[in-house]
Amino acid sequence: MSGLEALVLGLIQGLTEYLPVSSSGHLAIGAHLFGIDGEENLAFTVAVHVATVLSTFVVLWSEIVWILKGLFKFQMNSETRYALNILVSMIPVGVVGLFFKDSVEKIFGSGLMIVGVMLLLTAALLTFSYYAKPRQKETIGMRDAFVIGLAQACAVMPGLSRSGSTIATGLLLGNKKEKLAQFSFLMVIPPILGEALLDVMKAVKGEEAFGGIDTLPLCIGFVAAFVSGCLACKWMINLVKKGKLIYFGIYCAVVGTILIASSLF
Repeated sequence: MSGLEALVLGLIQGLTEYLPVSSSGHLAIGAHLFGIDGEENLAFTVAVHVATVLSTFVVLWSEIVWILKGLFKFQMNSETRYALNILVSMIPVGVVGLFFKDSVEKIFGSGLMIVGVMLLLTAALLTFSYYAKPRQKETIGMRDAFVIGLAQACAVMPGLSRSGSTIATGLLLGNKKEKLAQFSFLMVIPPILGEALLDVMKAVKGEEAFGGIDTLPLCIGFVAAFVSGCLACKWMINLVKKGKLIYFGIYCAVVGTILIASSLF
């Protein structure tokens, strides 16, 4: 992988992790266009995902501190309930990661057709959530957190946007826009870090190949993902508040259609 390829892919990851257009789908497209093999892609994917998690810490630092301060009071308060909701939202993706990880990884290697189909599904979700007008709720409850977690678990499919799925699901459940983006971005921190840790442990044990990429491209991709992630995270929070996700639905529909057509013809 060259430095330029790492820069482009890092920017793609950082931007699309938060924008509802599927980071995994766009990384698959980028890797396909650049001809990057699985060995290189694994190490690089772990690095850029960790970079985007760090960008979440930077952008949402005040919210994270608020949660931690509340937890260390060792009492049931709004901060503790928020943390519990995040834990509940992690259950579905944890089950998928523990029992279906190999099946999901096989899907990632099945070509761009599945990415196109999932992008169309992302477009449908975003469009439906834009036009639906459910009754508004003041807070994200534990039941809603679990349902949003189910959406996150489904979004392990390449092309099905995680942020798009979780935010759209939250909107359909009647949760307020101002709180959804923040919750969506915070709830992904533990799963991404956990998956990265598992991949590194497997590499140390020799169960997976983790080399094949030089240090410089890896660092370039990491920095690019971190910087673009910070910008995209802030931008996305404002976009959700303004309710302008329909434009991303149109984008996903166009790209998904192109991918399906190119796979067929």
